[in-house]
Parts: sequence; structure tokens; C-alpha cells
Amino acid sequence: MYIRLKPTTMMVRWFLIGSLSFLFSCQVEQDPVEVLAEPLITGSATPIKLDLERTVIPVEDYVVNPQRIDSISIDGPFNTGIDNSNIILLGRPKKPLYELTFWSQGVGESVLLKRTKKSLYSFFYQGEAKEVKIKGEFNAWNPNNTVLQKDGTKFTSHVLLSPGSYQYVFVVDGKEIRDPFNNDSTSNGMGGWNSVINFPGPKRNELPIIKTSSFSGNEINLESTNEFDEIYAYWGNTRLSGKHVSFEGREIRVKIPRNANNVERSKIRLWAENEEGPSNDVLIPLHYGKVLSQPDQLSRSDYEAMTMYFLMVDRFNNGNTENDKPLNVPEVHPKADYFGGDLAGVTQKIEDGYFESLGVNTVWLSPITQNPEGYFGKYPEPETSFSAYHGYWPISNLKVDYRFGSSDEFRQLVNTAHRSNMNVLLDYVANHVHEQHPIYQQNKEWATNLYLPDGTLNTEKWDEHRLTTWFDTFMPTLDLSRMETVGPMTDSALFWLQEYQIDGFRHDATKHIPQLFWRVLTKKVKKYAMENGPVFQIGETYGSHELIKSYITTGMLDAQFDFNMYDRAVSAFAQEEGSLEDLAGSLRESIRYYGDHNLMGYITGNQDRPRFISYADGSLKFSEDSKYAGWNREISIQDTAAYKKLSALTAFMMVIPGIPCIYYGDEYGSPGGNDPDNRRQMQFEDLDQHQLATRERVKKLIKLRKNNLALIYGDTEISESSRTFLMLTRSYFDNQVIAIFNTSNDAVSVSMAPNGENHFYGEWSGSELVLPPSSFDIITYTK
Repeated sequence: MYIRLKPTTMMVRWFLIGSLSFLFSCQVEQDPVEVLAEPLITGSATPIKLDLERTVIPVEDYVVNPQRIDSISIDGPFNTGIDNSNIILLGRPKKPLYELTFWSQGVGESVLLKRTKKSLYSFFYQGEAKEVKIKGEFNAWNPNNTVLQKDGTKFTSHVLLSPGSYQYVFVVDGKEIRDPFNNDSTSNGMGGWNSVINFPGPKRNELPIIKTSSFSGNEINLESTNEFDEIYAYWGNTRLSGKHVSFEGREIRVKIPRNANNVERSKIRLWAENEEGPSNDVLIPLHYGKVLSQPDQLSRSDYEAMTMYFLMVDRFNNGNTENDKPLNVPEVHPKADYFGGDLAGVTQKIEDGYFESLGVNTVWLSPITQNPEGYFGKYPEPETSFSAYHGYWPISNLKVDYRFGSSDEFRQLVNTAHRSNMNVLLDYVANHVHEQHPIYQQNKEWATNLYLPDGTLNTEKWDEHRLTTWFDTFMPTLDLSRMETVGPMTDSALFWLQEYQIDGFRHDATKHIPQLFWRVLTKKVKKYAMENGPVFQIGETYGSHELIKSYITTGMLDAQFDFNMYDRAVSAFAQEEGSLEDLAGSLRESIRYYGDHNLMGYITGNQDRPRFISYADGSLKFSEDSKYAGWNREISIQDTAAYKKLSALTAFMMVIPGIPCIYYGDEYGSPGGNDPDNRRQMQFEDLDQHQLATRERVKKLIKLRKNNLALIYGDTEISESSRTFLMLTRSYFDNQVIAIFNTSNDAVSVSMAPNGENHFYGEWSGSELVLPPSSFDIITYTK
């Protein structure tokens, strides 16, 4: 027989904050299909990772108008309190999952709470040294965060770590070395090596892994690989009770609430737990109360289905030569001057179907706000300054740069994209301004200090002084811990939504901005979204998984770009010593931190990295200065086998959970070193046979992703991995997709169910698929 879910219980407590009263109480289980006319929580509530002893939960991260809350209940063994509109949970979690519920008018909306399993790890070094530090993935690669205690020639440090794999190096008297007491190491992707520790977590073969099984009408069937103790299932943010969720053994049955029939898009989310830990998270989209089963039911507001394309406006397409204003001065190298691309050129490419032919449905534009005239900065060899062609030096946050076009031309671009069922994301710069910006000229106290207490320049201190460092001496970093600065800067971001109806932002330099700014901005964005539709926000942070994740919550950003995954993928597909086993480990880490159905951005490249294909063909060495190389020699394709490697990288980004992002030119294999050589003029015509074939493979990959819901909403399984072989399986009910990668110099044979359709390099031999050396394939099944 089927078993009902357990009701939640909690001790009674009262708290008063200003005019807001909160009651923590035992609540009678509510009918989960009873919902508020206006939800308390906007969007799907991000699960909260509990700290070991004390967890702080900002109420307004989840509820924009907290005065609507009547009471709050928590189903765990916590002492609770309120401090400055934050919920404080004290106590060590005893089981993997709990739940916090906000109540209004007798209706509850819930947030899942997930236990953290952290333990101390001891690092040890012995030898003659004055000072020993560690820099690694667990401390944002900042050696000042982990200084070992010295006792004669012995140095020790104890670091609190979550389960997972971490790269690191010792910094001994300023020199980076591998840990001499740890034999495990991996390529750092730059010609060197990092030490690696693997900190054990739950036993994966004992966790309850939930998979979608079948659906019929308003009923969904799922199954678990192992027994479980409890299920947390939600329609939106409403907990489903026993009348809608039941289980027997490892089988789970979910009945879709009747009022889902009135909503075009809603979602079922589900987790299970046992003593070993929590399950994967399951996401099932509904289309008017039925399981979404056809790709043509998707819209551009279904973020999981986005395929992004990032372009540098100045380097993409010149649609209006009248606004061409290159500096044409000897102080600026032509590579660092304006090329003439503009908003009219982007609109032309939307109208002539370029993006539609690729299959992308979201265009991310580099910044288009007014930047200064003249030239700034300096590069030594060749000696050159730079124009502001890239758009990252704003002197206004409200005006369109006249060199890119007019307000009317930007409005036309957005409207044209929307008619073509495409999203437009704008790259927004809040961290800093150019020194000519009026906000700095009139309020210099709103900037952080250019000089540190010891008198040294606070420039490019990316990790040591993350929240205050300047990018250059002419680019003041704004002190966004001050509300008088946060107010106008968040309002200027909102302006682009209100004035042009863009669909979201890529936020520059996210980690350098205090969380206060993101919370204030997102609260304003949510209020806008309540009347105008959803807004997508994705950030840019180079750092540890924990640092990146700290900005991803219902109260801040939807996602960030996963550069850690990109770095591992570059190594795996471009280096002889690269490892697909390590790449699989990175995928597990990303899923563990960001979720099985995350919205993280997975890039083929970007404006700050050398082109992948130039590493893959050997024309650019991992050990060399890629910026210097891009300035001082012509980098071109030396080995056409690199095109296939680029396609393998692109395929990997297309088949993992998250949002794939094509950097302009990567669809055909544009080469280059680092900035500005990675920002060459976009090429639409006169492509050779290898470039054309590469672009066709990109089109095919994007089409496969669009037409297979398993690649958008499917469960993910790393079926097999080794240094040169990787097999991934994505499953969504009767749709299954298997991606296979072979980076070895030998063909491999893989036993497969014979009724699948392969799309790339493999060849069938009976029930085996033979994959050639250094290739990949994607096999689709429909049961």
C-alpha cells in the first residue's frame, strides 16, 4: 500500500521586528493546491545550504514583501531567532533535508533546507621556510586565506571542507610548489600542475537516485535506485501532501494538482533522503497541468532551454557606417581601436536569420553604455594604449554609446529579437566606472580607496582585496556597501528593463561587488517581473565553487558562468595529458554545488580567454603568455584536427545540465591569443571547408539539444569515465540521450542498445558503436 508523507512539526516561538510579527509554530498540514492569488515567493525558491551550527536566512531573499507573512514554521531541531529581518537557525542538522515554510492567510510556501557535511582537513608541510601558505579551489585561490602555523620546520593548517575534489598548491616563501606529501596531482591547464585532495562524501551507491519513469494524464511515476525515508515534493513552492505524493518501496507516484491546469508553465520539484544523504533533485515542467512532452511547447522564458550567443558589438557586424568613429591615432594599435560593429549590425543579423539558422534563442550583448573618447591604459610590447571599443569603461549608465547606435536602434534590436522569439541579455557594469563618469566626479567618496594602508596601489588585487580593488588607475571601483551608491546604480540597471524591455543581464565582475547590491537590485527586478514577466540574471565570478554559489540564490542571481568547468574541459579536450576523468569529477562537483537542473552558463570561450582552438592545434602553448603571443605573432590554425576538438568541447557543453553559450566566432573556429586577439572581426563569408563543417556541427548540436527534452530537463548520469573516455546519459521519461567522448589515439567500441540513432562520428557494428580516435558521438533513444 502507499504511505503518506510525514507532517511537519515545530516548537512555538514569537518574535517582533519593527512592525513585523513572526510566529514559529506547529502548523496543521495545508492542502498544497491551496495557493495565494499573489505568491509570497517569486520564482522557484533556491534550496538553502545549512551551515554547521548557525545559519542566517535573509527573509527578503525569498519574500519581497515580508509584511505579508503571518508566521514561519521549520521542521527541524533548531533554536530560532530573528536579527535585522534575518532568520537565525542555531543547531547542528541531524538529517539531510528539512523545510522552512512561510505562511500567509493559512497558505504555506516552502524552501528546502539541505544539511552541510563539512569536516576538518589537515595540511602539513615540513622544511626550512619563513612562511607557508596554501592557495586552492577551497579558498578562492587566495593564499592569504590559508596561512600555515609555524612550529620550527613544521607548518600546519586545518581547513573546514565539504566533500569533493580540490586542487591546490603550497606557496613557500612566495614560490608555488606542489604538495610534496601528496602524490595526487592534475594539470592546471596552463602548463603546470596542481596537487589534488579528494575529500570523501556520501556513498553514491547508497544514495536514493530518483529517475523519471512514466506519466499518464495527471499522474507521474518515478523510481529510486535505493530505499529512502522521506520525500519533499513541491508544485512551485507549495509542498505536496500525501494526497498528491505517495510511495511504495522505491516507486513514487505524484498526482499533479488540479489548479496546474490553469497555468501555462509550472514545475514539479522533488527530493528524497535516506541516512546516507539527499537524492538528486528532479525537475518536471508542466504545460497547462500536463507533463511537458514536446519541444514545441517550450518558450524563450524556459531558461533551461536557452542556448546563448555572446558577441562583442564592435567586432560583430557593421550595419551603419555613419557611426564609425575609430581613433586612428598612433598611440592605439589597430587591434585595440574601434572596428565599427554596432547595434544596427546585430539587428541585420537577426533579420537575415543568422541566429535562427544556428539555433540560438538568446543573444548576450557586450556593454553598450556610453564610454569615453580618447585612449587609456598601456601595454608594453608593442607599446599601445586602448580605446573603449569593448564597452567596459562606462561614463554613463543610461545612454547608448553613439558609436554603437542610438536608443531607437537599440529598441529596434530588442523588438526584432522578440518578434523572432529570442531573448536579449545586456552586459551590465556596476562594479566600476571610468574616472570621467559624473557619479565619480561629483561623489569621489563613493569610490573605494585606490591606495592600501601600506601605500601600495590597490589595483588588480582580485582575491586579496576582492571587494575594493580597482581594475586600473582610471577606473574607480564603487563602494557598493553604501546605500547612497547602491540606490542610483541599481536604478540605472532597472532603467534598461523599463525603457527597452530587455530580458535580463550578464553582470560583470560579480564577485567584486558586495551582496548588498545584488539583494537590492534583485528585489527591484522581482517587483518589475511581477508586472512584466521574468528577468534572467547571470553573473561572472572566477573563484571557488563556494564563492560562485554564494551569489546564486532566490534573493540574488539566477546563475553564474562555470569557469571551473570550462578550465577542466579545455584541459581535457586540448591537452595530451588532459583527463576526461577529471572533467567528470568537475561535472559532479558542479551538480553538487549548483544542482542537477542548474542554470549555470557553460561557455565555448569568452572575451577574457585565449581561443580554445589555438590551444587545441598547438599554435598557442599553455605555458606561454597568451596575451603577449596574441600581440606579437600571427596565430592561425596549424592542425585542422583542432576543429574536431572544438566540436567535442561544444558538444560537452550542449549535453550537460545548464545553459550552453557560444562565443562569437567559435561556431566556425576563430583562432587567437588572449585579449584583444580573441576579439577579432566576426567572419560570416569566405569560410573554408573546415570552418563550414564546424559551423554545421554547431547547428546540429544545438538542434539536438532543442529537440531532446532529456538534454534540457533530464536526469544526469556519468555512466563511465577514464582519462580518455567519458559516457554521459541524460534521461527524461521515454527520451534518452547518451553522449560519448573519446580523446585517445585509438578507436573504442561501446556496447549500446541497437535501436538508437547516432549523429556524429560513430559507426555501428552489430550492437556496438565504434568511435574513431579523438572524436565523439551523441545517440538518441525514444522508448
